[in-house]
Amino acid sequence: MLDQFSTDRRGLSQPTVEVFELQQIAQDFHREVQYRQEFEQYCQWYYQTAERHRQELEAMRGDINLFNWFSKQA
Repeated sequence: MLDQFSTDRRGLSQPTVEVFELQQIAQDFHREVQYRQEFEQYCQWYYQTAERHRQELEAMRGDINLFNWFSKQA
């Protein structure tokens, strides 16, 4: 029965150490999930912004180039 509560070099019982290890693994997992979700949101924002900029560039290409027009007049 005492084997069930054997201690490691830090003086903690084996079940206690396992609980702390599991807690650390769970925290690491949740941090990784949060990081990946935030990265996915950033990627979506980036692609949406890039698409909007491409559309704005196409619209500007169709506009009259006033700077070029004035520089030819001078």
